[in-house]
Amino acid sequence: MTTPAAPPVFRKALPLARANAEEFGWLQVAGRLQVPALLARSRLDAHTDELLYENVFASGRCQLLLGDLIALADRGRAPTGDVAALLDAVCDDLIATTTTTGRRTALSACTPALYADRIRPGGRIDLWYLKDDLTVTDTHTGEQVPLHTVTGYTATVNGTPLLLDVPAAIDAARSALHPDGQWTSALTQGDPTEPNIADSAAGACWLDFEHAGRNVLAGEIANLLWYLLALGGWLVPTYQPDVYTRTLPLHLPAAATPTVERAELSVRHRRLDLHYTWPTGPGRHTALTRLLARITSDLGDAAGLPPDRQLTPLGPFLALRILGVIPPHLLTTTDLLLLLAKLAQAQHLNNSAQFTHTDPLTTTSVEA
Repeated sequence: MTTPAAPPVFRKALPLARANAEEFGWLQVAGRLQVPALLARSRLDAHTDELLYENVFASGRCQLLLGDLIALADRGRAPTGDVAALLDAVCDDLIATTTTTGRRTALSACTPALYADRIRPGGRIDLWYLKDDLTVTDTHTGEQVPLHTVTGYTATVNGTPLLLDVPAAIDAARSALHPDGQWTSALTQGDPTEPNIADSAAGACWLDFEHAGRNVLAGEIANLLWYLLALGGWLVPTYQPDVYTRTLPLHLPAAATPTVERAELSVRHRRLDLHYTWPTGPGRHTALTRLLARITSDLGDAAGLPPDRQLTPLGPFLALRILGVIPPHLLTTTDLLLLLAKLAQAQHLNNSAQFTHTDPLTTTSVEA
């Protein structure tokens, strides 16, 4: 297997405020996590700075990003054990930094961009989901209704009845993520995703530091969980393919994506009936299984998650990841309904198996 030749340095040009956040974030975690060396910072113009990092692939420290490693394992071209080992290294890093820097803090004392900024009144979530121009279609009458009027619906998802109420879910997340709310936080990279984690002989190497600093551990876990479950293997390559093309050297196509087998929305009866399958290749299944095992043991303990219901406090963070990453007007009708089904499941995490369930996909089903 060969990968594209890497330049000797990685250049990142950012507006000044974001460059300041990036440099500050790197300083917060350098020495605590394995990170590329920050070589220099220079001014490009009056509004833009460039940060020069060690290219960890050109230097030989790293071989693959997590996203590429998962994609190869899905195709039988990399051992699933390598995926499990990298997920363990990620969890070990989160536990180690919590041991040395962890404490209970208000959400307002943590890096705000991925959560506090998005859930604030009038923020991204409100602008995307509570406007009249985002509609869903009654499958019986063809009537278009604003999504924010979907309140108090029964969503029967793969045979399990759940409450679906989009405005209530947003209100619940906003209430749970109140600025004064107390959470276990630590100095972390802040955006644990498949393009931001590289595999090295020394464990996980962390990339991208705009959100690095003091972060809520439950938010870090929810971010990674939703990326492994939906963003990495489905939503990002489908709706933001340029992100994978730009960040993953191999950027292989998704091995499999969720499929809606039946969808029925009735405004009159306030009911959504949805049946779907969520096929997942061996690499992605291994990553999810390993992360869930750590959430329900030592990682959950480090994050202060309650025993036997560790996923429940992740609900508000998961709601923000579900609603706040891909603009809903870009989604197909069935993909929007899938997200609504996942939102309903995220509001009922006392039965977390429903939210995290995937259907196995063999390597023979995946094109090389």
